[in-house]
Amino acid sequence: MLPDSPDPFYYLANFERALASLDARCADLFDEAERRFVQGFGALPRASRALFVRMLMRKGPHFRASKLDYAEIGCPRAAAAPLVAAGWLEAAPVLALDALAALVTKAELQTLAARLAACTQPNGAAARATRAETLETLQAAAPEARGWSAWFPGSADTVFHLVAAPLCERLRLMFFGNLRQDWSEFVLADLGVYRYEPVPLDSASRAFQQRADIDAYLTLRDCRESFDLAADAASAVTALGVALDTLDAIAPRTRHNDWLRSRYDRVRHAAGQAAERLGEPALAWRAYAHCGHPESRYRCVRVLEQLDRRDEALALAQAIAGAPANEEEAQRATRTLARLQRRRATAQTQTTPDTPGFASTELTLPEACAGLRVEEAARRTLECADAPVFYVENTLINSLFGLLCWPALFAPLPGAFFHPFQRGPADLHASDFVSRRAGLFAACLAEFETGTYRATIEQRFTQKYGIQSPYVAWPALDAALLALALDCFPAADLKLWFERLLREPGANRSGLPDLVRFWPRERRYELIEVKGPGDRLQDNQRRWLAYCAAHGLPVTVLQVRWAAPESTPAAPTP
Repeated sequence: MLPDSPDPFYYLANFERALASLDARCADLFDEAERRFVQGFGALPRASRALFVRMLMRKGPHFRASKLDYAEIGCPRAAAAPLVAAGWLEAAPVLALDALAALVTKAELQTLAARLAACTQPNGAAARATRAETLETLQAAAPEARGWSAWFPGSADTVFHLVAAPLCERLRLMFFGNLRQDWSEFVLADLGVYRYEPVPLDSASRAFQQRADIDAYLTLRDCRESFDLAADAASAVTALGVALDTLDAIAPRTRHNDWLRSRYDRVRHAAGQAAERLGEPALAWRAYAHCGHPESRYRCVRVLEQLDRRDEALALAQAIAGAPANEEEAQRATRTLARLQRRRATAQTQTTPDTPGFASTELTLPEACAGLRVEEAARRTLECADAPVFYVENTLINSLFGLLCWPALFAPLPGAFFHPFQRGPADLHASDFVSRRAGLFAACLAEFETGTYRATIEQRFTQKYGIQSPYVAWPALDAALLALALDCFPAADLKLWFERLLREPGANRSGLPDLVRFWPRERRYELIEVKGPGDRLQDNQRRWLAYCAAHGLPVTVLQVRWAAPESTPAAPTP
């Protein structure tokens, strides 16, 4: 229901939809307080329920009654009374100075400072003080926490404390499977700001399978925040040690849930990266050594070097090069192995696998394009009437893949979709993402053999337009570009690109060339990676270029430079 619809309680209806969904799919996960809330919320008067949701969707947890002015709710104090009786709202909370400061204006702070801090400044100076300066004056007076009426005697206002906010945060986590999304997702979807593919949800469609999973998720959140938000390097090092102790302790609780385990590995990998930045290789080794993140094994090699355990580093690099988990790991291990062997100065020579060569050419950009990004300047310079050029980077090929493989990407498998507002499957980066959908992806790619792929892509472009997808970049794709691409990209080339995307669906979405040039009359194309002066190819770009070159796909690296002003030719004389 849209916010501008006749029903002013649209937000309450959305929240109650979420509660009903939680009750149907997650009731076995509730603790007693959550069960009482979900089952008892609907029994309250509508104005009270609406006030609760209004506060829940605002920044809290403290709210001044005078600021809760909603026509459909009426008197906030009357609406609050049943919430207070239920224990979900506190009517007269004790407020520390920092909590109070978040609720009052600068003028109110100055009035308070003048009264409590016995300010010796002239009135004019006090009035000119900034909010921060006034707050410092108050903090110096070290006033004790007290209720609103004690802070401002005689005030007609009052403050409420949303006691149930942490409880509702846990419910939000159960519903979304993350704390990144909030209840505004309902409104954004109703407004059409975002559209999502409808995927059937049942009791198996949830992130958490047991109550301990929720506690483990929140522990992982706290661990990550402890070292990310540390005030200084010393406290960050201390926080990392405590976080790793905690991660070691909860590791067994994450092994039964693949989705939760992947989150655990991300936090552990982040701890290793933080330790490296802080110059703490021992902590970094401890983080990486028992981590299943796809990049952690390679990071172990680097940390072993820092710990001067070079023989172990060499042995691990050799093991990785012999059986790499993916293309990125193979590329890094080969490079590191050669360096480690050179350092040992042994007679053994490491041979690096031949990298398929790709074409490279140079282009001098005219001075008239000097104000443009180098990719756009190159695009305009290369384009002509018979050969249009488009800036597509990681959008076009990914979008074609996303359209053809839509049924596989949005298959309602356990652990993939938890709620109606997902852009894509939650297990997209899991190692078994493709294998779990092998038959579905095979059926999609089989359309290249039957020749039906074009009609399928065009039909999905029309039917699914604007629906969120991890691969389809709608703003970069229109019907004309789609038709041109399907005219000029051979089916065999599309299949090769899609097969590489399926090797690592998450990692291989990036690194694709910047431009594509089409020759519509000849039904052919060229992919172009643009590099400006001093710019170098990134590793993921090298992997895509090498793949294209190895399979005979037309790809070129364009090294561009800007024309010097004096070298610009004069315009011909009429």
